[in-house]
Amino acid sequence: MPPRKRKITYPPARTANRPGPPPGLAGEPYVRPTVVAIDLSARAGRPGLAIGDRVRIGGSGLYAGEAATIERFSNGAIPAAVVRTEAGRTRQVRTIDLQPIPPEG
Repeated sequence: MPPRKRKITYPPARTANRPGPPPGLAGEPYVRPTVVAIDLSARAGRPGLAIGDRVRIGGSGLYAGEAATIERFSNGAIPAAVVRTEAGRTRQVRTIDLQPIPPEG
C-alpha cells in the first residue's frame, strides 16, 4: 500500500478577521474618496459668452480664480472654451466654470 498523503492545512485568510462597518452607517452607501461627482448642469453651458470676452475661471481646477480671455469655443458633450490667462497660459475650461467680468469704464 502506498503511504497516505497528509491533509494540507492553509492559514486563515487575512480578511477573515476584519471588523464590521461602524454602527449607524450601515444604511448609507460607501463612497470612495476618489470618486468624481459629475455636474449634469454643465451640459447646458453658459449662454452669453463670446470670443474675446474677459472671464474669471471658477471651479476648483488649475488657474481657478484667474482672469482670462476667451480665444475659441469647442463643442462637445460638455461645452468648453479655450482661454488665455493674464499670465499667458492657455487652458480648456468648461463654459459653466467661466464667470463674465464686466467691462471697466
